[in-house]
Amino acid sequence: MSSDTYAGSGVRRRVLLAGPRSFCAGVERAIEIVERALESRGAPVYVRKQIVHNVTVVDDLADRGAVFVDELDEVPDGSTVVFSAHGVSPAVRDEAARRGLEVIDGTCPLVAKVHAEARRFAARGDTVVLVGHAGHEEVEGTMGEAPGSMVLVETAEEARALPTADGRAVSYLTQTTLAVDETAEVVGALRETFPLLQEPPSDDICYATTNRQAALSAIVAESDLVLVVGSENSSNSVRLVEMARRGGTRAELIDRAADIPEEWLDGVRTVGLTAGASAPPALVTEVVTWLKGFGPVDVEEREITREDIHFDLPSAVRARPRPPADGRPS
Repeated sequence: MSSDTYAGSGVRRRVLLAGPRSFCAGVERAIEIVERALESRGAPVYVRKQIVHNVTVVDDLADRGAVFVDELDEVPDGSTVVFSAHGVSPAVRDEAARRGLEVIDGTCPLVAKVHAEARRFAARGDTVVLVGHAGHEEVEGTMGEAPGSMVLVETAEEARALPTADGRAVSYLTQTTLAVDETAEVVGALRETFPLLQEPPSDDICYATTNRQAALSAIVAESDLVLVVGSENSSNSVRLVEMARRGGTRAELIDRAADIPEEWLDGVRTVGLTAGASAPPALVTEVVTWLKGFGPVDVEEREITREDIHFDLPSAVRARPRPPADGRPS
């Protein structure tokens, strides 16, 4: 290992900040839902699964009184429960209603769109192929919308191996957080297998996932090392790492700056830095500060587009108007 890796070495490095990065509108909405529920109802507020896939976010909300559970049988009758941004199946909603739970739905509207498409395609008699990752919460929720009509595929090979549909129309949907290039390959294989394949009216991979992948692609060739801030169970963060590696650049996933071994910087002059859609922006700033401890750093923002999307909060946590000071209705 060279001495360049140690703090105070004076080695000048570039940090290329991919933009957009970090929180998307669906993540901001989900976090705010839990925060407002805690403010208005008090702790504990139960959350089924992680509200978003980020360790720092979950730990922070837990410190403030959110209780994260795997299943609803861990939630006391009559309690408030928030559904995560990844969505749930109708069976989970039915159980919550049966238990008398107050449900506040944190499902990202773009995930809800895929759920609605699954119901519509199945209702018209289609076999619905979902492109996604087995075991992911979003996939489980979407598959639950029409379990008798849906089949999951993860790879082009699986798509080519699907049996004929016995005269039924075939349509496809995708998980919202997939790699754009890999998904195109799978969909291409589906078209080979089913020439009359029906597609969703608009792309299911969400704008935030697409934008973060495009932003990273704009800096990856210049980078000696790409750091992606995000948790291991964050699909869109993992896809960023995989994309950089497919481009021939070393890439690593980190939750925060403390996860970076000093030896990773050996011989590195340009660091590409981005963050998945569920990672707080402050963690990116923390990484830049950490890098500055190893010598001068020139930070370059590389923003390919500006995101201005906002999703409304559910009515259960919207701020209620305060009455006038004299107590009379306005």
